[in-house]
Amino acid sequence: MNVFQALKFITVNHQNVSPDQVALTDLNGKPNAVMTDLLHDILTKMYLFVDLEQIEDVGDVIARLARTTPLPQDVLDEYQKALEQAVYQVNFATKKGLVEIVYDDFV
Repeated sequence: MNVFQALKFITVNHQNVSPDQVALTDLNGKPNAVMTDLLHDILTKMYLFVDLEQIEDVGDVIARLARTTPLPQDVLDEYQKALEQAVYQVNFATKKGLVEIVYDDFV
């Protein structure tokens, strides 16, 4: 499972997870602020310009964002890399109110 598939699968109170409810962490549970900020930016753009019900994979997301936003190709490439990160675990940190997506940043 990759980050995109996890985001498509996870709901909170039967709604898509909001950008402020999700964090990317390494295998030790340490949050990665840079990747989390990137993910927040991606989610914000996706929720504005993409209907997740009609999207099957990361390529579809990137193609839709390329058509509907003025984002440059290098930004879209970074979005694609982030969404394709392999997920090893999803942790629901209820005390923090966060969904932590655990990935290996060395992959």
